Amino acid sequence: MSNIRRQSLISSIVVYFGFALGFLNTYLFTREGGFTESQYGLTGTFIAIANIMFSFANLGSLAYVYKFYPYYRELPERENDMMALSLIASVSGFAIVMMGGLFFKDLVIRKFSANSPELVQYYYWVFPFGFGLTIYSLFESVAWQLKKSVFTNFLREVLFRLFTTALIILSFAGIIKNFDLFIKLYAFTYLGIALILFSYLAATKKIFLNFSVSKLTRRLRKKILTYAIFIWGGSLVFMIAQMVDTLIIGSVVTEGMAFVGVYTLAQNVASLVQAPQRGIIAASIGPLSQAWKDKDMALINRIYQRSSINQLIFAVGMFALIWLNFTDGVLTFHLRPSYLAARDVFFYIGLMRIIDLGTGLNSQILATSLFWRFEFLTGMVLLVLALPLNYFLAKYMGVVGPAISNLIAFTIYNAIRYFFLLKRFNMQPFSLKSLYAILLGIAAYYLCFLLFNNYQGFGWILLRSVVFMVVYGGAVILLKLTPDIQQVWGSVKARFKR
Repeated sequence: MSNIRRQSLISSIVVYFGFALGFLNTYLFTREGGFTESQYGLTGTFIAIANIMFSFANLGSLAYVYKFYPYYRELPERENDMMALSLIASVSGFAIVMMGGLFFKDLVIRKFSANSPELVQYYYWVFPFGFGLTIYSLFESVAWQLKKSVFTNFLREVLFRLFTTALIILSFAGIIKNFDLFIKLYAFTYLGIALILFSYLAATKKIFLNFSVSKLTRRLRKKILTYAIFIWGGSLVFMIAQMVDTLIIGSVVTEGMAFVGVYTLAQNVASLVQAPQRGIIAASIGPLSQAWKDKDMALINRIYQRSSINQLIFAVGMFALIWLNFTDGVLTFHLRPSYLAARDVFFYIGLMRIIDLGTGLNSQILATSLFWRFEFLTGMVLLVLALPLNYFLAKYMGVVGPAISNLIAFTIYNAIRYFFLLKRFNMQPFSLKSLYAILLGIAAYYLCFLLFNNYQGFGWILLRSVVFMVVYGGAVILLKLTPDIQQVWGSVKARFKR
């Protein structure tokens, strides 16, 4: 657990630094006198579509790496064909995506031309963006198995955002003269970090492209194909369910891409609640795969419980901190007044993130186990719930509708997985400390709300935040809600004593 804790902590620091950059980009996108709501919404739509493209195009290659890498590690490096097979699958899958995109272009035009003409105008530029995300994610999955999660998180969370920051600054400086050139350059940002990661892995001789099928692949081919297809199907429907809200707003809501901009702001702010998840997942995938191979149920249960309480503490604290400061932040930093509507959207998305993080690494535990078919089935349940709920609530409630529908769908989705793991393995992530974390977050929120709600300005945002973090963080440490925080806190105190 110490290695997981160390990588998770460092990755979380990297991720939060990336999110700080993301907030800078969000401010530059949304401030008065900058980009329009529709232009900002288009960047969010690019991300949503690219994620769906990647989920289809990878054809289960990421699941293949996650599950079977411990077996391929035993092969001589020059005989290891895992990377080559995964790359062939992903490139072939994206070729199918491109053909589908061309075939359904007329349908996209009919659905989006009235409310979101910007998407129709830049339709073809989504493809290099999606291809870059697909290739990067494949290389990232290999790097995670090599325990390079800190570096991959730097590339995805920091460098990708730095590229975006540079494009925004160049636009403000007049070097990029219009949004047309901006969005076309933006379309190649993921390809940039994919090239960097591939160059690093190749230069350090961490991957080899052996296109001869190994004996191990021949022996395991039926298991590999069955597993990859099921997990791919499950992750595909999961991603569609997760990203369809943005597309439905652009298609159904009259304000179209402008409201997508409002929704994108709420999503980006809510992503702060989710920030620790990527670091913990990246650090845990390898140990979980090995633990299933070794039948080490005690380790799997320990990872499940630790991931739950650690993520829950972060998620509750970050949600309350943002909710305290949302309106003041929009007014103080002179964002466009229309973005005040994102506060209600954030509330429901943020609650969804708390539930998702609080239930721990259930997805990764199932995906690396022998019960990976259940991953597909629960993904189908999520999709069946999310699609109609998103459509009808967006149609009748506007921009807040998809946020409410996702809260409902993801709550049911996580509940099903929780009860499956409880019944099948007698594992569940919660304890009395989970309840304490939630109650502490509520208490610290209301204390700061009563003390500072009538004051506005940057100084009050800072004071409000500091008081909340001292009260909430101090109580978490005092009550020893997680041994990981205790050990980190002990290390910090030891350093100050030197």
